Amino acid sequence: MSEDIRYCTIIGSGPAGYTAAIYAARAGLKPLLFTGKEPGGQLMITTEVENYPGYPDGKTGPEMMMDFQKQAERFDTEIRGEMITKVDFSGPVHKITTESGEEIQSHTIVISTGASAKWLGLESEKRLMNLGVSACAVCDGFFFKGQKVAVVGGGDTAAEEATYLAKLCPEVHLLVRRDEMRASKIMAKRVMNTENITVHWNTETREILGTEGVEGVKVYNNKTEKESVLDVTGFFVAIGHKPNTSIFDGWLDMDDSGYLITKPDSTKTKVDGVFASGDAQDNVYRQAVTAAGTGCMAALDAERYLAAKEII
Repeated sequence: MSEDIRYCTIIGSGPAGYTAAIYAARAGLKPLLFTGKEPGGQLMITTEVENYPGYPDGKTGPEMMMDFQKQAERFDTEIRGEMITKVDFSGPVHKITTESGEEIQSHTIVISTGASAKWLGLESEKRLMNLGVSACAVCDGFFFKGQKVAVVGGGDTAAEEATYLAKLCPEVHLLVRRDEMRASKIMAKRVMNTENITVHWNTETREILGTEGVEGVKVYNNKTEKESVLDVTGFFVAIGHKPNTSIFDGWLDMDDSGYLITKPDSTKTKVDGVFASGDAQDNVYRQAVTAAGTGCMAALDAERYLAAKEII
């Protein structure tokens, strides 16, 4: 390998990026990983993680990501805490540019830039993050078993979150800003047919109440212009996610929401030697364990690509 050209460079960390690094490093690819502005991804703002295999007593998100990082470093992954600001996939050797202006050349690129949850932008939402406020019912719903909760949103994500929580919670309040849901008909019907889900139409969130935890939510009906308070101890924001893929615009295929499109049964993008993993290409599951799985796939795809090209 030329000292100037890397075998494998990974853009982004989190379960996908670190798993790709572990597999790539063990395959002798000497990976270089850029953590980006959120080292460890969304798990860094997650308290208890109890659904990841191998952690029977649970683990905090930051602790888990430190474990992932240590394992990647154990196999000599080079980790840099920089963002990538530009890519050039025009030639057989791919080029990426760091925020400091350094150009890196690499035979393969693994993208694991993740996706970020969309938030309402309330001060109380930020203050009570992980203290009863969450953006993932599948991740955190178990902690609210037997409690009253609220979900904000009107699309398929909100419908899925509400119906999931309805299996755990006696009362689920779904706050919909308009007088109808944007969700697909089948998902909307499922919500309406679930007895312990109460839909609040024309309803906006004004404030999440509480100091050490969620104690209620102040809502505003934009039709009657009246405020009221819902008695809940959990608040789930389900207004969608935004994949962190803007720097790949024009180079790689994306869907209408910006998720990277990969070839069936692989992590291959339309550009040879560029692979996408984790939440940057997964708009369905968005779980740590599935992200790690695709990180593994991306590293294996990269190794096979290099072998087929006789680069290694």
